[in-house]
Amino acid sequence: MKRYAILLFPALVVSFQSCAPRTSEPLTDANGPTAPADLVARGEYLVQVMGCHDCHTPKIMGPQGPMPDPDHILAGHLAGTPLPPKPANADGWVLMSMGVTAYVGPWGTSYAANLTSDDTGIGTWSEEQFMRALTKGLFKGLEGSRPMLPPMPWQ
Repeated sequence: MKRYAILLFPALVVSFQSCAPRTSEPLTDANGPTAPADLVARGEYLVQVMGCHDCHTPKIMGPQGPMPDPDHILAGHLAGTPLPPKPANADGWVLMSMGVTAYVGPWGTSYAANLTSDDTGIGTWSEEQFMRALTKGLFKGLEGSRPMLPPMPWQ
């Protein structure tokens, strides 16, 4: 048994190392996409792999359950969409709206932001604001603003 553990340990170390986050050089004109089509494709890829649609695209009910609303991609919680009353027996739970864009928990209620390029979304943000929001978890990426609310995974 001890011999088995000795052989297994290096394999586990290699496995954990392969799962560790990798650091990479920031994209620049020299090593990143340059054509607008390349940037759009890269953005679509990042939205998919980072799960942005999971919270920032309202859901509609389809035959298999909730599915992204194709008319409101990345629009966040739609203004005027009512929330049902919080159930009386929900203490200790985190709840989400039917559209999966509003969340209720011990922190209160949070709404998924509009991530479209419209002025009501992130269209007026600078690249620095966007990066600050994702890396420091600051509301609208503004220094001195409040932290983003759960369930936004910015850490």
